[in-house]
Amino acid sequence: MLKNSQFLFIFFLFSFITNGNSQILKKYRDSTDGAIDLSHFLKDLNGVLPIVSPITEPAVGFGAAVAGLYFIAKEENKDKTYQTPDIASLAGGYTENGTWFVGGGYVGFWKNDHLRYRGAIGYGDVNLTYYRPEGSLIPKKSEEFNITGFLFLQQATMRIKNSNFFVGGKYQLTHVNVNFLKDAELPDIDPKDFEMWNSGLSLITEFENYNNVFSPTKGMRIHLSYDQNLEILGSDRDWGTLNFFGTSFFPINKTWIAGFRVASRAATGDTPFYAKPYIELRGIPAMRYQGDITATIETEQLVNLTSRWSVVGFGGIGNTYNKRNDYKAEELVWNAGGGFRYMLARIFGLKMGLDVARGPEDWAVYVVFGSSWLK
Repeated sequence: MLKNSQFLFIFFLFSFITNGNSQILKKYRDSTDGAIDLSHFLKDLNGVLPIVSPITEPAVGFGAAVAGLYFIAKEENKDKTYQTPDIASLAGGYTENGTWFVGGGYVGFWKNDHLRYRGAIGYGDVNLTYYRPEGSLIPKKSEEFNITGFLFLQQATMRIKNSNFFVGGKYQLTHVNVNFLKDAELPDIDPKDFEMWNSGLSLITEFENYNNVFSPTKGMRIHLSYDQNLEILGSDRDWGTLNFFGTSFFPINKTWIAGFRVASRAATGDTPFYAKPYIELRGIPAMRYQGDITATIETEQLVNLTSRWSVVGFGGIGNTYNKRNDYKAEELVWNAGGGFRYMLARIFGLKMGLDVARGPEDWAVYVVFGSSWLK
Protein backbone atom coordinates (compact mmCIF):
# COMPACT_ATOMS: atom_id res chain seq x y z
CA MET A 1 0.00 0.00 0.00
CA LEU A 2 1.22 3.48 -0.77
CA LYS A 3 1.43 5.92 2.04
CA ASN A 4 -0.69 9.03 1.32
CA SER A 5 -1.80 7.38 -1.91
CA GLN A 6 -1.20 9.65 -4.89
CA PHE A 7 -2.57 7.50 -7.71
CA LEU A 8 -5.67 9.51 -8.64
CA PHE A 9 -3.67 12.71 -9.07
CA ILE A 10 -1.71 11.26 -11.99
CA PHE A 11 -4.79 9.58 -13.46
CA PHE A 12 -6.61 12.93 -13.38
CA LEU A 13 -3.79 14.66 -15.26
CA PHE A 14 -3.53 11.84 -17.79
CA SER A 15 -7.25 11.93 -18.48
CA PHE A 16 -7.25 15.71 -18.83
CA ILE A 17 -4.29 15.81 -21.23
CA THR A 18 -5.12 12.82 -23.43
CA ASN A 19 -8.90 13.02 -23.53
CA GLY A 20 -9.52 16.75 -23.20
CA ASN A 21 -11.70 16.95 -26.32
CA SER A 22 -13.08 13.43 -26.40
CA GLN A 23 -16.34 11.82 -25.43
CA ILE A 24 -14.46 9.77 -22.84
CA LEU A 25 -13.80 12.82 -20.69
CA LYS A 26 -17.53 13.44 -20.37
CA LYS A 27 -17.72 10.35 -18.16
CA TYR A 28 -15.46 12.16 -15.69
CA ARG A 29 -17.42 15.41 -15.47
CA ASP A 30 -19.77 16.20 -12.60
CA SER A 31 -23.33 16.85 -13.76
CA THR A 32 -23.71 19.62 -11.16
CA ASP A 33 -20.92 21.92 -12.38
CA GLY A 34 -19.26 20.23 -15.38
CA ALA A 35 -15.94 19.92 -13.55
CA ILE A 36 -13.58 16.94 -13.69
CA ASP A 37 -14.76 14.46 -11.04
CA LEU A 38 -13.81 10.84 -10.33
CA SER A 39 -16.76 9.88 -8.15
CA HIS A 40 -17.60 7.37 -10.90
CA PHE A 41 -14.50 5.31 -10.09
CA LEU A 42 -15.15 5.21 -6.37
CA LYS A 43 -18.82 4.34 -6.82
CA ASP A 44 -19.18 2.23 -9.97
CA LEU A 45 -15.79 1.04 -11.23
CA ASN A 46 -15.52 -2.65 -12.14
CA GLY A 47 -12.11 -4.05 -13.00
CA VAL A 48 -8.53 -2.90 -12.39
CA LEU A 49 -7.45 0.72 -12.77
CA PRO A 50 -3.75 0.99 -13.81
CA ILE A 51 -2.03 4.10 -12.50
CA VAL A 52 1.35 5.82 -12.18
CA SER A 53 2.17 7.85 -9.07
CA PRO A 54 5.06 10.18 -8.17
CA ILE A 55 7.18 9.44 -5.10
CA THR A 56 8.25 12.68 -3.41
CA GLU A 57 9.73 11.59 -0.06
CA PRO A 58 12.97 13.61 0.37
CA ALA A 59 14.66 10.77 2.28
CA VAL A 60 14.76 8.59 -0.87
CA GLY A 61 14.51 11.18 -3.64
CA PHE A 62 12.06 11.56 -6.49
CA GLY A 63 10.69 8.48 -8.19
CA ALA A 64 7.56 6.77 -9.41
CA ALA A 65 5.27 3.94 -8.43
CA VAL A 66 3.09 1.80 -10.70
CA ALA A 67 -0.02 0.19 -9.27
CA GLY A 68 -3.19 -1.63 -10.15
CA LEU A 69 -6.17 -0.64 -8.00
CA TYR A 70 -9.53 -2.29 -7.69
CA PHE A 71 -12.34 -0.29 -6.06
CA ILE A 72 -15.08 -2.42 -4.50
CA ALA A 73 -18.21 -0.27 -4.44
CA LYS A 74 -20.92 -0.51 -1.79
CA GLU A 75 -24.65 0.02 -1.88
CA GLU A 76 -26.04 3.39 -0.82
CA ASN A 77 -27.04 3.86 2.82
CA LYS A 78 -30.72 4.19 3.68
CA ASP A 79 -30.31 7.98 3.76
CA LYS A 80 -28.92 7.88 0.17
CA THR A 81 -25.36 8.67 1.26
CA TYR A 82 -22.48 6.66 -0.20
CA GLN A 83 -20.40 4.17 1.73
CA THR A 84 -16.61 4.28 1.51
CA PRO A 85 -15.42 1.69 -1.04
CA ASP A 86 -12.90 -1.04 -0.27
CA ILE A 87 -9.62 -0.82 -2.19
CA ALA A 88 -7.36 -3.72 -3.23
CA SER A 89 -3.96 -2.95 -4.77
CA LEU A 90 -0.73 -4.28 -6.21
CA ALA A 91 2.16 -1.83 -6.51
CA GLY A 92 5.86 -1.37 -7.17
CA GLY A 93 8.12 1.66 -7.19
CA TYR A 94 11.64 3.00 -7.77
CA THR A 95 13.41 6.25 -6.79
CA GLU A 96 16.49 8.14 -7.91
CA ASN A 97 18.67 6.90 -5.03
CA GLY A 98 18.10 3.22 -5.95
CA THR A 99 15.26 2.53 -3.52
CA TRP A 100 12.62 0.08 -4.78
CA PHE A 101 9.65 -1.87 -3.44
CA VAL A 102 6.87 -4.27 -4.45
CA GLY A 103 3.78 -5.21 -2.52
CA GLY A 104 0.04 -5.46 -2.25
CA GLY A 105 -2.68 -4.58 0.18
CA TYR A 106 -6.35 -4.33 1.00
CA VAL A 107 -8.27 -1.64 2.89
CA GLY A 108 -11.80 -2.55 3.91
CA PHE A 109 -14.72 -0.68 5.51
CA TRP A 110 -17.15 -3.44 6.43
CA LYS A 111 -20.56 -3.79 8.10
CA ASN A 112 -21.51 -0.19 7.32
CA ASP A 113 -18.15 1.04 8.68
CA HIS A 114 -18.44 -0.89 11.95
CA LEU A 115 -15.37 -2.97 11.08
CA ARG A 116 -12.23 -1.52 9.46
CA TYR A 117 -9.53 -3.78 8.05
CA ARG A 118 -6.03 -3.29 6.65
CA GLY A 119 -3.78 -5.98 5.25
CA ALA A 120 -0.44 -5.67 3.46
CA ILE A 121 2.47 -7.76 2.26
CA GLY A 122 5.60 -6.47 0.56
CA TYR A 123 9.34 -6.34 0.10
CA GLY A 124 11.55 -3.26 -0.07
CA ASP A 125 15.17 -2.33 -0.74
CA VAL A 126 15.63 1.17 0.68
CA ASN A 127 18.63 3.51 0.80
CA LEU A 128 18.54 5.97 3.70
CA THR A 129 20.80 8.15 5.86
CA TYR A 130 21.36 7.60 9.57
CA TYR A 131 21.92 10.75 11.62
CA ARG A 132 23.48 10.32 15.03
CA PRO A 133 21.42 11.84 17.86
CA GLU A 134 22.60 14.58 20.19
CA GLY A 135 24.89 13.19 22.88
CA SER A 136 26.36 10.52 20.59
CA LEU A 137 30.02 9.61 20.99
CA ILE A 138 30.50 10.90 17.43
CA PRO A 139 28.06 13.82 17.21
CA LYS A 140 26.81 15.62 14.11
CA LYS A 141 27.79 12.84 11.70
CA SER A 142 25.66 10.90 9.24
CA GLU A 143 26.12 7.58 7.49
CA GLU A 144 24.35 6.14 4.45
CA PHE A 145 22.89 2.67 4.77
CA ASN A 146 20.78 0.16 2.89
CA ILE A 147 17.89 -1.67 4.51
CA THR A 148 16.05 -4.57 2.92
CA GLY A 149 13.01 -6.10 4.45
CA PHE A 150 9.89 -8.21 4.18
CA LEU A 151 6.60 -7.01 5.70
CA PHE A 152 3.39 -8.84 6.56
CA LEU A 153 0.62 -6.89 8.33
CA GLN A 154 -2.91 -7.62 9.48
CA GLN A 155 -5.00 -5.01 11.32
CA ALA A 156 -8.65 -4.71 12.31
CA THR A 157 -10.58 -2.22 14.45
CA MET A 158 -14.21 -2.47 15.51
CA ARG A 159 -16.65 0.32 16.30
CA ILE A 160 -18.13 0.07 19.81
CA LYS A 161 -21.87 -0.22 19.14
CA ASN A 162 -22.93 2.97 17.29
CA SER A 163 -20.42 5.25 18.99
CA ASN A 164 -17.35 6.99 17.57
CA PHE A 165 -14.99 4.78 19.60
CA PHE A 166 -12.97 1.94 18.02
CA VAL A 167 -10.86 -0.82 19.54
CA GLY A 168 -8.76 -3.39 17.76
CA GLY A 169 -5.41 -4.94 17.18
CA LYS A 170 -2.62 -5.55 14.70
CA TYR A 171 -0.10 -8.28 13.95
CA GLN A 172 3.09 -7.33 12.11
CA LEU A 173 5.98 -9.52 10.96
CA THR A 174 9.18 -8.15 9.39
CA HIS A 175 12.58 -9.52 8.49
CA VAL A 176 15.22 -6.80 8.16
CA ASN A 177 18.81 -6.71 6.85
CA VAL A 178 20.94 -3.55 7.24
CA ASN A 179 24.21 -2.75 5.44
CA PHE A 180 26.09 0.52 5.81
CA LEU A 181 27.46 1.58 2.44
CA LYS A 182 31.01 2.21 3.65
CA ASP A 183 33.12 1.51 6.70
CA ALA A 184 31.38 3.45 9.43
CA GLU A 185 32.04 4.19 13.07
CA LEU A 186 28.84 3.08 14.79
CA PRO A 187 29.42 3.01 18.54
CA ASP A 188 25.78 3.91 19.23
CA ILE A 189 24.25 1.03 17.21
CA ASP A 190 23.95 -2.56 18.39
CA PRO A 191 25.40 -4.88 15.69
CA LYS A 192 22.48 -7.22 16.38
CA ASP A 193 20.24 -4.62 14.69
CA PHE A 194 21.77 -5.49 11.30
CA GLU A 195 19.72 -8.67 10.81
CA MET A 196 16.51 -9.22 12.73
CA TRP A 197 13.15 -10.89 12.77
CA ASN A 198 10.49 -8.66 14.35
CA SER A 199 7.14 -10.18 15.24
CA GLY A 200 4.61 -8.47 17.44
CA LEU A 201 1.09 -7.50 18.39
CA SER A 202 -0.54 -4.11 18.85
CA LEU A 203 -3.47 -2.87 20.90
CA ILE A 204 -5.31 0.02 19.20
CA THR A 205 -7.85 2.46 20.63
CA GLU A 206 -9.37 5.35 18.68
CA PHE A 207 -12.01 8.03 18.76
CA GLU A 208 -13.12 9.45 15.40
CA ASN A 209 -16.05 11.64 14.42
CA TYR A 210 -14.80 12.97 11.07
CA ASN A 211 -17.42 14.07 8.59
CA ASN A 212 -15.27 12.43 5.90
CA VAL A 213 -12.62 9.72 6.27
CA PHE A 214 -10.54 10.93 3.29
CA SER A 215 -10.60 14.76 3.45
CA PRO A 216 -12.28 15.78 6.70
CA THR A 217 -13.38 19.37 7.25
CA LYS A 218 -14.97 18.85 10.67
CA GLY A 219 -14.37 16.54 13.61
CA MET A 220 -11.41 14.92 15.30
CA ARG A 221 -9.47 11.68 15.53
CA ILE A 222 -7.57 10.59 18.65
CA HIS A 223 -5.37 7.50 18.39
CA LEU A 224 -3.49 5.61 21.10
CA SER A 225 -1.76 2.31 20.45
CA TYR A 226 1.04 0.16 21.79
CA ASP A 227 3.16 -2.14 19.59
CA GLN A 228 5.06 -4.94 21.30
CA ASN A 229 7.44 -7.31 19.55
CA LEU A 230 7.80 -10.57 21.46
CA GLU A 231 10.33 -13.37 21.37
CA ILE A 232 7.56 -15.89 22.04
CA LEU A 233 6.03 -14.84 18.69
CA GLY A 234 9.30 -15.25 16.77
CA SER A 235 10.92 -11.85 17.32
CA ASP A 236 14.67 -11.84 17.92
CA ARG A 237 14.13 -9.63 20.96
CA ASP A 238 11.44 -7.82 22.91
CA TRP A 239 10.88 -4.14 22.07
CA GLY A 240 7.98 -1.82 21.41
CA THR A 241 6.62 1.65 20.71
CA LEU A 242 3.88 3.71 22.32
CA ASN A 243 2.06 5.82 19.71
CA PHE A 244 -0.27 8.79 20.15
CA PHE A 245 -1.69 11.34 17.74
CA GLY A 246 -4.66 13.64 17.63
CA THR A 247 -6.01 15.59 14.65
CA SER A 248 -8.91 18.01 14.57
CA PHE A 249 -10.65 20.19 11.99
CA PHE A 250 -12.79 23.24 12.83
CA PRO A 251 -14.82 25.21 10.25
CA ILE A 252 -14.21 28.88 11.13
CA ASN A 253 -16.75 29.92 8.49
CA LYS A 254 -18.02 28.65 5.12
CA THR A 255 -14.62 29.06 3.45
CA TRP A 256 -11.99 28.67 6.19
CA ILE A 257 -11.11 25.31 7.80
CA ALA A 258 -8.56 25.24 10.64
CA GLY A 259 -6.72 21.98 11.30
CA PHE A 260 -4.43 20.98 14.16
CA ARG A 261 -2.27 17.90 14.85
CA VAL A 262 -0.33 16.76 17.92
CA ALA A 263 1.71 13.55 17.93
CA SER A 264 4.18 11.70 20.10
CA ARG A 265 5.95 8.35 20.00
CA ALA A 266 8.11 6.59 22.57
CA ALA A 267 10.43 3.60 22.19
CA THR A 268 10.40 0.88 24.83
CA GLY A 269 12.83 -1.94 25.42
CA ASP A 270 15.83 -2.59 23.15
CA THR A 271 14.46 -0.87 20.04
CA PRO A 272 16.56 -1.24 16.83
CA PHE A 273 17.91 2.05 15.50
CA TYR A 274 15.81 2.01 12.32
CA ALA A 275 12.57 1.62 14.32
CA LYS A 276 13.13 4.49 16.75
CA PRO A 277 10.61 7.33 16.53
CA TYR A 278 11.39 10.24 14.23
CA ILE A 279 9.81 13.63 13.63
CA GLU A 280 7.18 13.45 10.87
CA LEU A 281 6.69 16.87 9.28
CA ARG A 282 6.44 17.86 5.63
CA GLY A 283 9.82 19.20 4.51
CA ILE A 284 11.82 16.95 6.86
CA PRO A 285 13.19 13.63 5.49
CA ALA A 286 12.16 10.42 7.20
CA MET A 287 14.56 9.41 10.03
CA ARG A 288 16.35 12.79 9.92
CA TYR A 289 15.56 13.56 13.58
CA GLN A 290 15.26 10.42 15.70
CA GLY A 291 14.97 9.90 19.42
CA ASP A 292 13.68 7.65 22.16
CA ILE A 293 10.72 10.03 22.38
CA THR A 294 9.41 12.51 19.80
CA ALA A 295 6.79 15.26 20.13
CA THR A 296 5.23 17.21 17.26
CA ILE A 297 2.69 20.02 16.84
CA GLU A 298 1.42 21.15 13.42
CA THR A 299 -1.37 23.32 12.05
CA GLU A 300 -2.95 23.42 8.59
CA GLN A 301 -5.22 26.24 7.43
CA LEU A 302 -7.38 25.68 4.33
CA VAL A 303 -9.36 28.33 2.47
CA ASN A 304 -11.92 27.38 -0.19
CA LEU A 305 -11.68 29.65 -3.22
CA THR A 306 -14.50 27.89 -5.11
CA SER A 307 -16.53 24.72 -4.62
CA ARG A 308 -13.62 22.81 -6.23
CA TRP A 309 -10.38 24.69 -5.53
CA SER A 310 -8.73 25.49 -2.20
CA VAL A 311 -5.41 26.83 -0.97
CA VAL A 312 -3.65 25.61 2.17
CA GLY A 313 -0.88 26.86 4.44
CA PHE A 314 0.81 24.81 7.17
CA GLY A 315 3.57 24.90 9.74
CA GLY A 316 4.78 22.98 12.76
CA ILE A 317 7.53 22.23 15.25
CA GLY A 318 8.97 19.03 16.68
CA ASN A 319 11.53 17.86 19.20
CA THR A 320 13.31 14.67 20.22
CA TYR A 321 14.32 13.34 23.63
CA ASN A 322 16.94 10.67 24.32
CA LYS A 323 17.63 8.71 27.48
CA ARG A 324 21.39 9.23 27.02
CA ASN A 325 20.69 12.95 27.65
CA ASP A 326 18.33 12.26 30.56
CA TYR A 327 15.40 13.03 28.24
CA LYS A 328 16.29 16.70 27.94
CA ALA A 329 14.78 18.49 24.94
CA GLU A 330 17.20 18.46 22.02
CA GLU A 331 17.26 20.49 18.80
CA LEU A 332 13.89 22.06 17.99
CA VAL A 333 12.99 21.63 14.30
CA TRP A 334 10.30 23.29 12.21
CA ASN A 335 8.48 23.21 8.91
CA ALA A 336 6.38 25.63 6.87
CA GLY A 337 4.75 25.58 3.46
CA GLY A 338 1.67 25.81 1.34
CA GLY A 339 -0.20 24.23 -1.52
CA PHE A 340 -3.54 23.67 -3.20
CA ARG A 341 -6.39 21.16 -3.18
CA TYR A 342 -8.92 20.10 -5.82
CA MET A 343 -12.24 18.38 -5.03
CA LEU A 344 -11.64 15.17 -6.97
CA ALA A 345 -14.74 13.17 -5.98
CA ARG A 346 -17.57 15.42 -4.82
CA ILE A 347 -19.97 12.77 -3.53
CA PHE A 348 -17.25 11.49 -1.18
CA GLY A 349 -15.75 14.91 -0.33
CA LEU A 350 -12.39 13.59 -1.55
CA LYS A 351 -9.64 16.13 -2.37
CA MET A 352 -6.19 15.89 -3.91
CA GLY A 353 -3.41 18.42 -4.34
CA LEU A 354 0.21 19.45 -4.12
CA ASP A 355 2.25 20.86 -1.20
CA VAL A 356 5.63 22.62 -1.17
CA ALA A 357 7.33 22.50 2.23
CA ARG A 358 10.48 23.91 3.78
CA GLY A 359 12.29 22.27 6.69
CA PRO A 360 15.48 23.26 8.53
CA GLU A 361 17.72 22.04 5.68
CA ASP A 362 15.83 21.88 2.41
CA TRP A 363 12.66 22.16 0.34
CA ALA A 364 10.37 19.23 -0.53
CA VAL A 365 7.34 18.65 -2.74
CA TYR A 366 4.45 16.32 -1.83
CA VAL A 367 1.50 15.02 -3.83
CA VAL A 368 -1.43 14.72 -1.41
CA PHE A 369 -4.40 12.39 -1.74
CA GLY A 370 -7.07 12.97 0.87
CA SER A 371 -5.73 14.51 4.06
CA SER A 372 -1.99 15.08 4.44
CA TRP A 373 -2.47 13.60 7.93
CA LEU A 374 -4.12 10.41 6.64
CA LYS A 375 -2.82 7.30 8.46
